Amino acid sequence: MPQLRNSLIFVAAASAGILALAGCSDMGGTPAESSASGGQVKTAAVIKGLDNPFFQDMEKGIKAEDSSITVQAAQDITDTSGQADRLSSLAGQDYGCFIINPISGNNLLQGVAGLKAAGKTVVNIDSPVDPAAAKAANAVPDTYIGTDNISAGKLAGEQMATLVSEGDKVAVIGGIAGDVTSENRVAGFTEGLGTKAKVLETESADWDRQVALTKAGDLLRANPDIKGFFVANDVMGLGVARAVANAGLTGKVAIISVDGVPEGLKGVESGELTATVAQYPYAIGQMGAQACKAAAEGESLPESVEAPVALVTKENVADAIKAAPAPFEPFENPFEK
Repeated sequence: MPQLRNSLIFVAAASAGILALAGCSDMGGTPAESSASGGQVKTAAVIKGLDNPFFQDMEKGIKAEDSSITVQAAQDITDTSGQADRLSSLAGQDYGCFIINPISGNNLLQGVAGLKAAGKTVVNIDSPVDPAAAKAANAVPDTYIGTDNISAGKLAGEQMATLVSEGDKVAVIGGIAGDVTSENRVAGFTEGLGTKAKVLETESADWDRQVALTKAGDLLRANPDIKGFFVANDVMGLGVARAVANAGLTGKVAIISVDGVPEGLKGVESGELTATVAQYPYAIGQMGAQACKAAAEGESLPESVEAPVALVTKENVADAIKAAPAPFEPFENPFEK
């Protein structure tokens, strides 16, 4: 078995489409409206629902950098119109910089277009806006900060390939059908696994633990010889772990998920999960706030910024837990100065 990767791995934060999007904007973006204190800017953030621990950590990162930032969240992962309403409400106030974490590629575009027309700085984090639609609507953000979900999934696939034998069956549990984040993670996983195992058709579990438990149970009954599960986030991964335990197969079926939320790390520590590919919403949120400060100081914002990911296994999970929700090793941060 190849040596496990226990060091932080940096991945390109943007696909070609995202790079193209950022390339359509002025490299320097629009300077945020700064106060007399210099480099300080009144900032608002609109993120996904705080019912998910991933976005709880994102809020913590934003607030850790600047506790004065106003953070509003959607009710849940399906609240596209509610999230858009929150951005619209904040847009009418005297904020100079906006951090956005859209639920879909399009649900915040109308609000972003208005902000750009008003000369505000827009920092897009985690989930990118749709590049073509943003360009058409004159709603291109000033910078994008996030991880490459294809590369994160590929890391999981490469790890799974070390755990299964030639021709074994591997099941895949995705998030909401059609969701870009889920699809990219699954695509990356399939690429990383290669031809080592037979990948069953992806089952969508709506980012929900109970739905994942049910879907995994059904898969195990239909395919009792499954040797591994790739799961598109930790919350669903823990649901899959329960289904595997119910089948009496804990330790016999590998389960690799993505996110690295506290529950996921504890799952790796306890052996419920074999591994998780930790993304760092805390660092993404923190860099989003730092980007607003940089813009207020007149700095040019980069087109896109890499966010760190790390493969967390039994061997390094103690380090990951100790540092959480921050990354457990240094990473490249263009705003750190």
